[in-house]
Amino acid sequence: MHIGQVAARTGLSLRTIRHYDEVGLVRPSARSRGGFRLYTEADVARLMVIRRMKPLGFTLEEMGELLSITDRLDASGATAPEAAEREQMLARLGHFEQATRERCEALRAQLSKAEEFAADLRRRAGQLTGGRADQGPG
Repeated sequence: MHIGQVAARTGLSLRTIRHYDEVGLVRPSARSRGGFRLYTEADVARLMVIRRMKPLGFTLEEMGELLSITDRLDASGATAPEAAEREQMLARLGHFEQATRERCEALRAQLSKAEEFAADLRRRAGQLTGGRADQGPG
């Protein structure tokens, strides 16, 4: 796939995808004769992992670490990690999962506060306009 197709599938901008290439998170699997980036389904899957980590506040370094761990854990044959290394990677993967749960909970709490504030503003506007304020959702 060309970068435009990948952008459409992932919801990421061309600039963002190029940036992830520049910092080494997702390199295109190939280049066309004209030098255009070409991506595979596996590349799109990596970009989706990054897209899901971004709103949770993970750094580029953390994203790279997680991708590296999953790459190693998915490896087979001679490139597969030894048992001890595999256990360390699984433990680190568990830390990422825990951090993700904690960050999701923090976002839920933040959203709850934001919805509460929006409701307060609606009530206040209603009081000031004699009840004619927009009674939208929430």
